[in-house]
Amino acid sequence: MLTHVNVNRGAWAVTGLLALVAAAAGLWDPAIYDRIVSPGIIRGAYSQDLISAAAALCLLYLALTGRSGTPRRQIIVLGLLGYLFYAYGIYVIERTYNGLYLLYMAVFALSFWALVYAGATLRRNLQQPALPRGIRVVSASGALLQPMVFYPLWIGMLLPLMRTGEQIDSLHSIFILDLCFIMPAFLILSVLTYRQHATGLILLPALHVLGFTLIFSLAAGEVVKPLFDLPLNHASFWPALALSAFFLVLGVLHLRKLQMTPEAFGDGQSGQNDAEPVHVEPGG
Repeated sequence: MLTHVNVNRGAWAVTGLLALVAAAAGLWDPAIYDRIVSPGIIRGAYSQDLISAAAALCLLYLALTGRSGTPRRQIIVLGLLGYLFYAYGIYVIERTYNGLYLLYMAVFALSFWALVYAGATLRRNLQQPALPRGIRVVSASGALLQPMVFYPLWIGMLLPLMRTGEQIDSLHSIFILDLCFIMPAFLILSVLTYRQHATGLILLPALHVLGFTLIFSLAAGEVVKPLFDLPLNHASFWPALALSAFFLVLGVLHLRKLQMTPEAFGDGQSGQNDAEPVHVEPGG
């Protein structure tokens, strides 16, 4: 699916390694967030570091073990890079000025440019991929649900701030990242998927991976509350867990049923087909 795979894998490996160092430091010593993160959301930083460490390990595995040659795995990588862009974008925009801030900036920048480079090296001679109509509609509808919910929600929260000029101290990064990057991506790729456009069919499951990791970190934030002498809030835990499972199911279904021609495979360098075989589903 991607050309110049070795360069892409190098970018993924460096991004994953730096993210692992940053996340591990936060897990080893949560006190690095003292005085720079509101006490009420330190457990959120801890759970985000937990998921970031897992995402970084997956990214390193795919980059370093030669398991990144197939389109499905490359799509998963793009979702993991999107998650790291979001997670460390929060730290950068929220001005988390501890000793790791430059590292946060590096992961934020590398994940963004790794995504840009992957887009620039996407094979241009891909023949039209195929996805069964039912799966295509469900996958696109699940993606479209996100901007339909969060655009009104976040804008509704911003309007009072715009009227009063109040500047909130934390979590304003969510408005920036969601409204400027994530929700437009969901909207664009869901529409392209509805229209059976190749870009939407190939890239939409990466957003499902992104959605799963982001929302699962919220569920993990409730699970780790006892570590911070806080009670688990079931009203927050179960919806987050259900929504993360929803994204996971959408991503798995989309990837398993996605049919791509042999021209989609190969590394763009050696011309060899290193992909797993794709079987056309009956009725697809």
